[in-house]
Amino acid sequence: MAETIKVLLSEEEVDAKIKQIGEQISKDYEGRQVHLICALKGGSFFMCELAKRITVPVSLDFMSVSSYGSQTKSSGVVRIVKDLDEPIMGKDVIVIEDIVDSGRTLSYMLDLLKERKPASIKLCTLLDKPDRRVVDVHVDYTGFQIPDEFVVGYGLDYAQKYRNLPYIGIVEFE
Repeated sequence: MAETIKVLLSEEEVDAKIKQIGEQISKDYEGRQVHLICALKGGSFFMCELAKRITVPVSLDFMSVSSYGSQTKSSGVVRIVKDLDEPIMGKDVIVIEDIVDSGRTLSYMLDLLKERKPASIKLCTLLDKPDRRVVDVHVDYTGFQIPDEFVVGYGLDYAQKYRNLPYIGIVEFE
């Protein structure tokens, strides 16, 4: 099955929104350091661009949790694939996601991180699909709310393809 990609959000729109989020985070955390935790793999593109636009001191870490295994449908069992390298106790943490859809895995990840006693914890996502939400997850910083479409680019993939697109596109299957 072949697919084509239709542009949903241009590279310029995405860049402008990331700059805006970076400015807001810099204002909200003025005088403090922020610790960004990237939800791998997709969030890495967004986190790198966002970190460059934050003017307060930034530290980074990465975490990967999965509820899919090798299936396309959630197994309901969440497992840590890659844990943090450093403790977060007492740190101002922002979890960086590429997209929030059902909220199941992210809710688990946030609950796990809260148990580790950060000074604060917030959630930042480039894309939000509220129509897909089955678990209530509060998003503190949102780039774009998008329709329930299968999207790729800026870290998001289809079968490990298209992560490197500099824009957000909708996958259309032929």
